[in-house]
Order: sequence, then structure tokens, then C-alpha cells
Amino acid sequence: MSRVDELVQLLGQQYVLTGEEAQPYIVDWRGRYRGNALAVVKPGSTDEVAQVVRWCAANKVPMVPQGGNTGLCGGATPDSSGQAVVLSLTRLNRVRSVDTENDTMVVEAGCVLQSVQQAARDVQRLFPLSLAAEGSCTVGGNLATNAGGTQVLRYGNTRDLVLGVEVVTAQGEIWNGLRGLRKDNTGYDLRNLYIGSEGTLGIITAATLKLYPMPVAQCTALLALESIEDAVSVLSAARNGFGAALTGFELIAGNCLQGVVECYPQQRIPFEGDAARMPWYALLELSDSESADHARERFEAVVGAAIEAGLVQDAVIAENITQSKALWHLRESIPLAEKAFGKSIKHDVSIPVSRMADFVQTTNAALQANFPGIQHVIFGHLGDGNLHYNVAKGQARTEEELLAQQDAVYQLVHDSVHEFGGSISAEHGVGQLKRDALPRYKDPVELALMRRIKQVLDPDGLMNPGKMLVP
Repeated sequence: MSRVDELVQLLGQQYVLTGEEAQPYIVDWRGRYRGNALAVVKPGSTDEVAQVVRWCAANKVPMVPQGGNTGLCGGATPDSSGQAVVLSLTRLNRVRSVDTENDTMVVEAGCVLQSVQQAARDVQRLFPLSLAAEGSCTVGGNLATNAGGTQVLRYGNTRDLVLGVEVVTAQGEIWNGLRGLRKDNTGYDLRNLYIGSEGTLGIITAATLKLYPMPVAQCTALLALESIEDAVSVLSAARNGFGAALTGFELIAGNCLQGVVECYPQQRIPFEGDAARMPWYALLELSDSESADHARERFEAVVGAAIEAGLVQDAVIAENITQSKALWHLRESIPLAEKAFGKSIKHDVSIPVSRMADFVQTTNAALQANFPGIQHVIFGHLGDGNLHYNVAKGQARTEEELLAQQDAVYQLVHDSVHEFGGSISAEHGVGQLKRDALPRYKDPVELALMRRIKQVLDPDGLMNPGKMLVP
């Protein structure tokens, strides 16, 4: 009996994919990485995940866990050997329970993020994790990469929104750590060990998520700015004026918005004259727990003061939910528009907010000096210091010429990030993309500790091999 036949015996024919059926699962969302697999399996329960893992462990078959396959670093794509089994967790898509008195929800790893948000709204609660791929990414993938998104400023990363996890270990054991406790001081924090590990230590199959009260009112504005320095000053004023009610502060380069409206003519930049051609914009959002009038009063006071101080050149404040969604749609369309215009060299970095302007100015100048004519595509979550600092081909070169220089571009940008006290991965993870660069920037003792943890929990090296750590 072949290995594929043995997997069919475990799960059934329809849940073991090979050949053409497996193709969508062995290439990453950006089309950058393409691998091969012994099979793609789709277990329907935690017990079935454990059965597959035990079979893989007994047969020394590598395993690649996969959620919605929307990652940007190749973390869920197998290598080209064809030896690995891809475990697609999309059938683990149940909301197991909702506890409004404890403000928690237990969901399985294959739940699409948008469906989890809706399940929370159905009981008048908020699950605040929000990102552009929320219509297709899954909770398991969000947990595996410790995803960030647009509301980290107020609610934190995915790690901060989780109270407990259920994990299938590399040996096929099931650890039920789904306790919905906000205080549990009984040993090592295993939950946070698995969150952000990109499937290299075990497979997260479910999680207990935190819920929050729904905001009574929200205010959203798009601000036209002359510089990043002005954006940082406005952010500081918003922190002082809104406190914990400040939900989002997104920085967007002007050419990013121009690219969106060029790619999607049904969208528009809501300014006229010079304000429609500013070098920078910021998307500002306040969530208020008191009243719509209170929110609007606070919002207009802060935005008005920023205009009077010359920090904001113009502002469009959403008058209703439809207008607010349109402003956010502009921001969330940037990655799709960027992809439509061709491949680019992407960087997901974090920088201290106080040093953000100097970082962008210094790195832009260095890139132009070394690669004249490239285009800077810069946007991200300024409120928490996370910048998507991307490099496109511009008019002076072809896509192939740009990609031929990608290693040099990566090193220049990452070296600059390191000099400014930042991190080369803020919310997308390491995967294959940044694996080889990690030793250049990671503290040697820290990296050695990571290797020891990997060796203890996955001694055979079968859990998502080749990701995060150099083999």
C-alpha cells in the first residue's frame, strides 16, 4: 500500500488531494514560492489532525500546516522535494462556544477571520483583529504568524487577543490549553510559545479569543500631510486627545493612493486641488464608548487643532459608516493594486515611531543611490511603528531587472532597519523569505535559544521544515 493510500485510509478519498487538485495549496499567495507535496490532506477535526501527525511522525514525513494560504513570506508552502504532507485546516471551521459573560469565544483554526468577526457581532461583541485578507485568511494562520493588522494600536497583535490554544504536538499529542482565564500563573507560558511559531513547533487547532464591547461610535478621517514628521506629530496629538480610544493611525504615501485609483477607477481620493496630490496621507480612527456626539466633538477638536498648527493641510471626515468604509477601502486596496501592477520587493518592518521619518528619508536616499529609478511604495501602521516599505520597478527598469537585485535591496533595507533599532519582520512572519537573513540581525544567544526549543519540541525536524530557522 502506498503512503497516499494510507492517508486515504485515515481521512477518506475526498480529503486527500494529489495532482491538479493539490496545485492551489503548493504555491503561495504572491506566486513567489512553488513547491510540491506528497499529498494535501484536509482533516475535519483535532483528532484527525493528531492521527495525520502521528502517521507522519512514524513515517518521518515532513508536515506543512496551512490555513487560508494568504501569507506573504512562503511560510505555508512546501519545498520542491515532494516529500511533505500539506495539512490544510480549512475544514476545522466551527465556532465551538461563545461566552458573553466571560467575553470569550472558542473557535477552530480554519475559521475565516471575517466569520469570527461576524460571530462576535451577532452577540453584540467585537473581535478587533482586522486586516486586508480577513475575507480569506484563517485564525490558525493569524495565530501562527502573530498577525497584526489595523487595530494593533488599541487592541494589540493576535497574541494579545488570545487566552488559550489547543495544539497538536509534533508527536501527535493533543494539548488542550483552551482555558478562558486572564490570570493563570502556573508555569511556562506555552500558549505564547506556539503563537508566532509559524507551525514549526506544533499545529494550533483551536483558540480561546478575547471579545470586547462594541464601540458606541466611530469617527474616521483621511488627512493630507506634507511629511512623515507631521504625521508623527499628529499621532502624538491624537494619543493625547483620544487616549485609549485611538483605534487606528495608518500612514500612506501619496503614490499608493494614486495607484489604487488608477487600478480601481470606481474609487477616488476624496480631495480637490493640491490636497489630492500630497506626498503623504494618514487614516485616523477613534472608537468611542460614550456617544456619537462625544466622539465627534473629541475628533473635530484634535483634527482642527492639527490643521491650525499647520500639521494637516486638509482633512476629510467621514459623515457616516458608508464613507468610513470607503476611506478604509482605499487603504486596504493598496496591496491588491500593488500586486496588479506587478511584482515588487516587499519589506514588513517595525521602527520606533520617533525614528520613522529619519529611517524613510535615509533608506530612500540609499536605495536611489544604489538602484536609480526604483519606486518607493510605502504604507503601514504608523501608530505601532509597522511600515510596509516596498520597492517597485519604477519607469527605469523592468520587473526582471528589479528582481535580479532583490537580495541586495533586502540587505540594504534590512541593514537600515537594524541601524534604526527596528525589526525585519513586524507582522508577516519569517517563513522562507527572511529565514536566511535572520542570523544577520538576531542576537546569537536568542537564536540559539530558539534552536534549542525547536530541538526539544520537534527533535525530528518534521514540523514545517525550512521555515524560520536555517536547517
